[in-house]
Amino acid sequence: MVRAVETEVIKFKKEVAEEIVVVNGESWKCPVYTRKMPPCRSECRTSEDIRGYLTWVAQAPDNKRPYEDAFDDAWKLLTDKNPFPAVHGRICPHPCEDGCNRKHKDGAVAINNFERVVGDHGLKRGLQLLKLTDQKMNKKVAIIGAGPSGLSCAYQLARRGYAVKVFESSEEPGGMLRYGIPSYRLPREVLSAEIKNILDLGVELQCNAKVGGNVSFQSLQKEFDAIYVAVGAQKGGRLGVKGDDLPGVFSGVEFLFQINRGKKLDVGKRVIVVGGGNTAIDAARVSLRLGADVTILYRRTKNEMPAIAEEIHSAETEGIKFQFLSAPVGVEKNGNGSLGLKCVKMRLGEKDKSGRQRPVAVEGSEFVIETDSVISAIGQEPDLAGMADVPNNNGWVVTNSIRETSLKGVFAGGDAVTMDLAVTAVGHGRKAAKAIDAYLKGGQYKENPPARPVKHTDMNLDYYPPLKRNNERELPLETRVKSFDEINSALTMEEAIAEAKRCMSCGLCFVCDRCRVFCPREAISKDKKQPAGQVMFSDYTKCSGCHICAEICPCGYIEMGMGF
Repeated sequence: MVRAVETEVIKFKKEVAEEIVVVNGESWKCPVYTRKMPPCRSECRTSEDIRGYLTWVAQAPDNKRPYEDAFDDAWKLLTDKNPFPAVHGRICPHPCEDGCNRKHKDGAVAINNFERVVGDHGLKRGLQLLKLTDQKMNKKVAIIGAGPSGLSCAYQLARRGYAVKVFESSEEPGGMLRYGIPSYRLPREVLSAEIKNILDLGVELQCNAKVGGNVSFQSLQKEFDAIYVAVGAQKGGRLGVKGDDLPGVFSGVEFLFQINRGKKLDVGKRVIVVGGGNTAIDAARVSLRLGADVTILYRRTKNEMPAIAEEIHSAETEGIKFQFLSAPVGVEKNGNGSLGLKCVKMRLGEKDKSGRQRPVAVEGSEFVIETDSVISAIGQEPDLAGMADVPNNNGWVVTNSIRETSLKGVFAGGDAVTMDLAVTAVGHGRKAAKAIDAYLKGGQYKENPPARPVKHTDMNLDYYPPLKRNNERELPLETRVKSFDEINSALTMEEAIAEAKRCMSCGLCFVCDRCRVFCPREAISKDKKQPAGQVMFSDYTKCSGCHICAEICPCGYIEMGMGF
């Protein structure tokens, strides 16, 4: 049996390893087991151990763990970086899936859908966020803003033993998660439950407390040892044209805030939403559910829209119209009570600093659209009123890479620094917490250099059998446009398990056993009692350096390095 395997291996070696220099049947290189960064994690804005929590579930039978316990383990690993798995499993545009190597075979792993199942599982099971220490630190930290970034920072500091107090200007915590995202995307009970998990760690929350208003920034500097500014970008931009203050003209942020506070707005039968970002899409889809015929007006083309692609597709599917290469130049009140949105056609010119082509007005192309309401969703910015001491550039807080400002003991992150995804804000909060922890201990937080992710070309994709991707289901179109009920339903537990098994464990051994079976010298053994990545063992006294193990490793875990 050994001879048969050896013959097969020698043939394999001749076909794929002819470039290897061999002296007297041996080379001077031996296998080295190198844990690599999976591309899903390198693309994740919170650096979640995605491979790790998928593996907990995928390998539950091998580990003799009930699936329910494996999902507990996955939840604990996931929430080490992100305390909002049920939230982000619903709203994140999943850049992790853009990096997934499986997309080069039969479609990326449905990581976002899986994360939602894990998050909902944690809430159903009543799982509690874990502290890193029981020691109480003799330092206090103030967090300004109870949005995703502020709450993420509060969570990471509280689990490290710090006394944390969050000051929130609104009546409830959540920031744009609560007031900017419609309930058909994110049910309020899900958000509230995950916020409660953070507060249960001992985080103090004071709502209706506007720093720079009824709470002075200077008083926080005196009372607290460090401050994290996470006020978000909740000031909506107006159109900046004549008539933009007329009744019936809203800012996108103001409109969503009122709707999500439960206020009933009469937008009429026709609504024009100006803008191409996520706020524009949300405002348009909400207006549709209020019974209006909706058109999105955008000065560039669909290809340049910064909104999440899936949300744009959903808006199109629901019947929202798009008018591209058009921009408003004024608003006027008509005699019948309607509004006239004066517009001009645009063309794309030279590229601007962002790399997108700058829209240029076409001379003599003016036109007017009659409408009942106009919603301006063309920009947002932070409200730093009363916080003039916080270093800023045109109203945006300025920090270094570890979220530290030039003002001693003051850190900042989230949309107060730059407009980005909610998951990016969570990542900012986690990084800032590490920097604050180091600062309060008299040190300086240093980031690890980014690791090179393993590429699909480093792997043997043919090893993995084709497996169909599992996707969430949506409410029927005719039903969902008439209510604010949640549109997407989660994967079943069985579907989530099947999806976990689609993970290819890029860059980490999953004990496929190929290296041991194909080794012509029987130099490789395994010990399943060892932790992940250490199960397989090479005896260098037997190894001939033939490179076969590295060539046939499916996940790119084995490299050839110097041996004996």
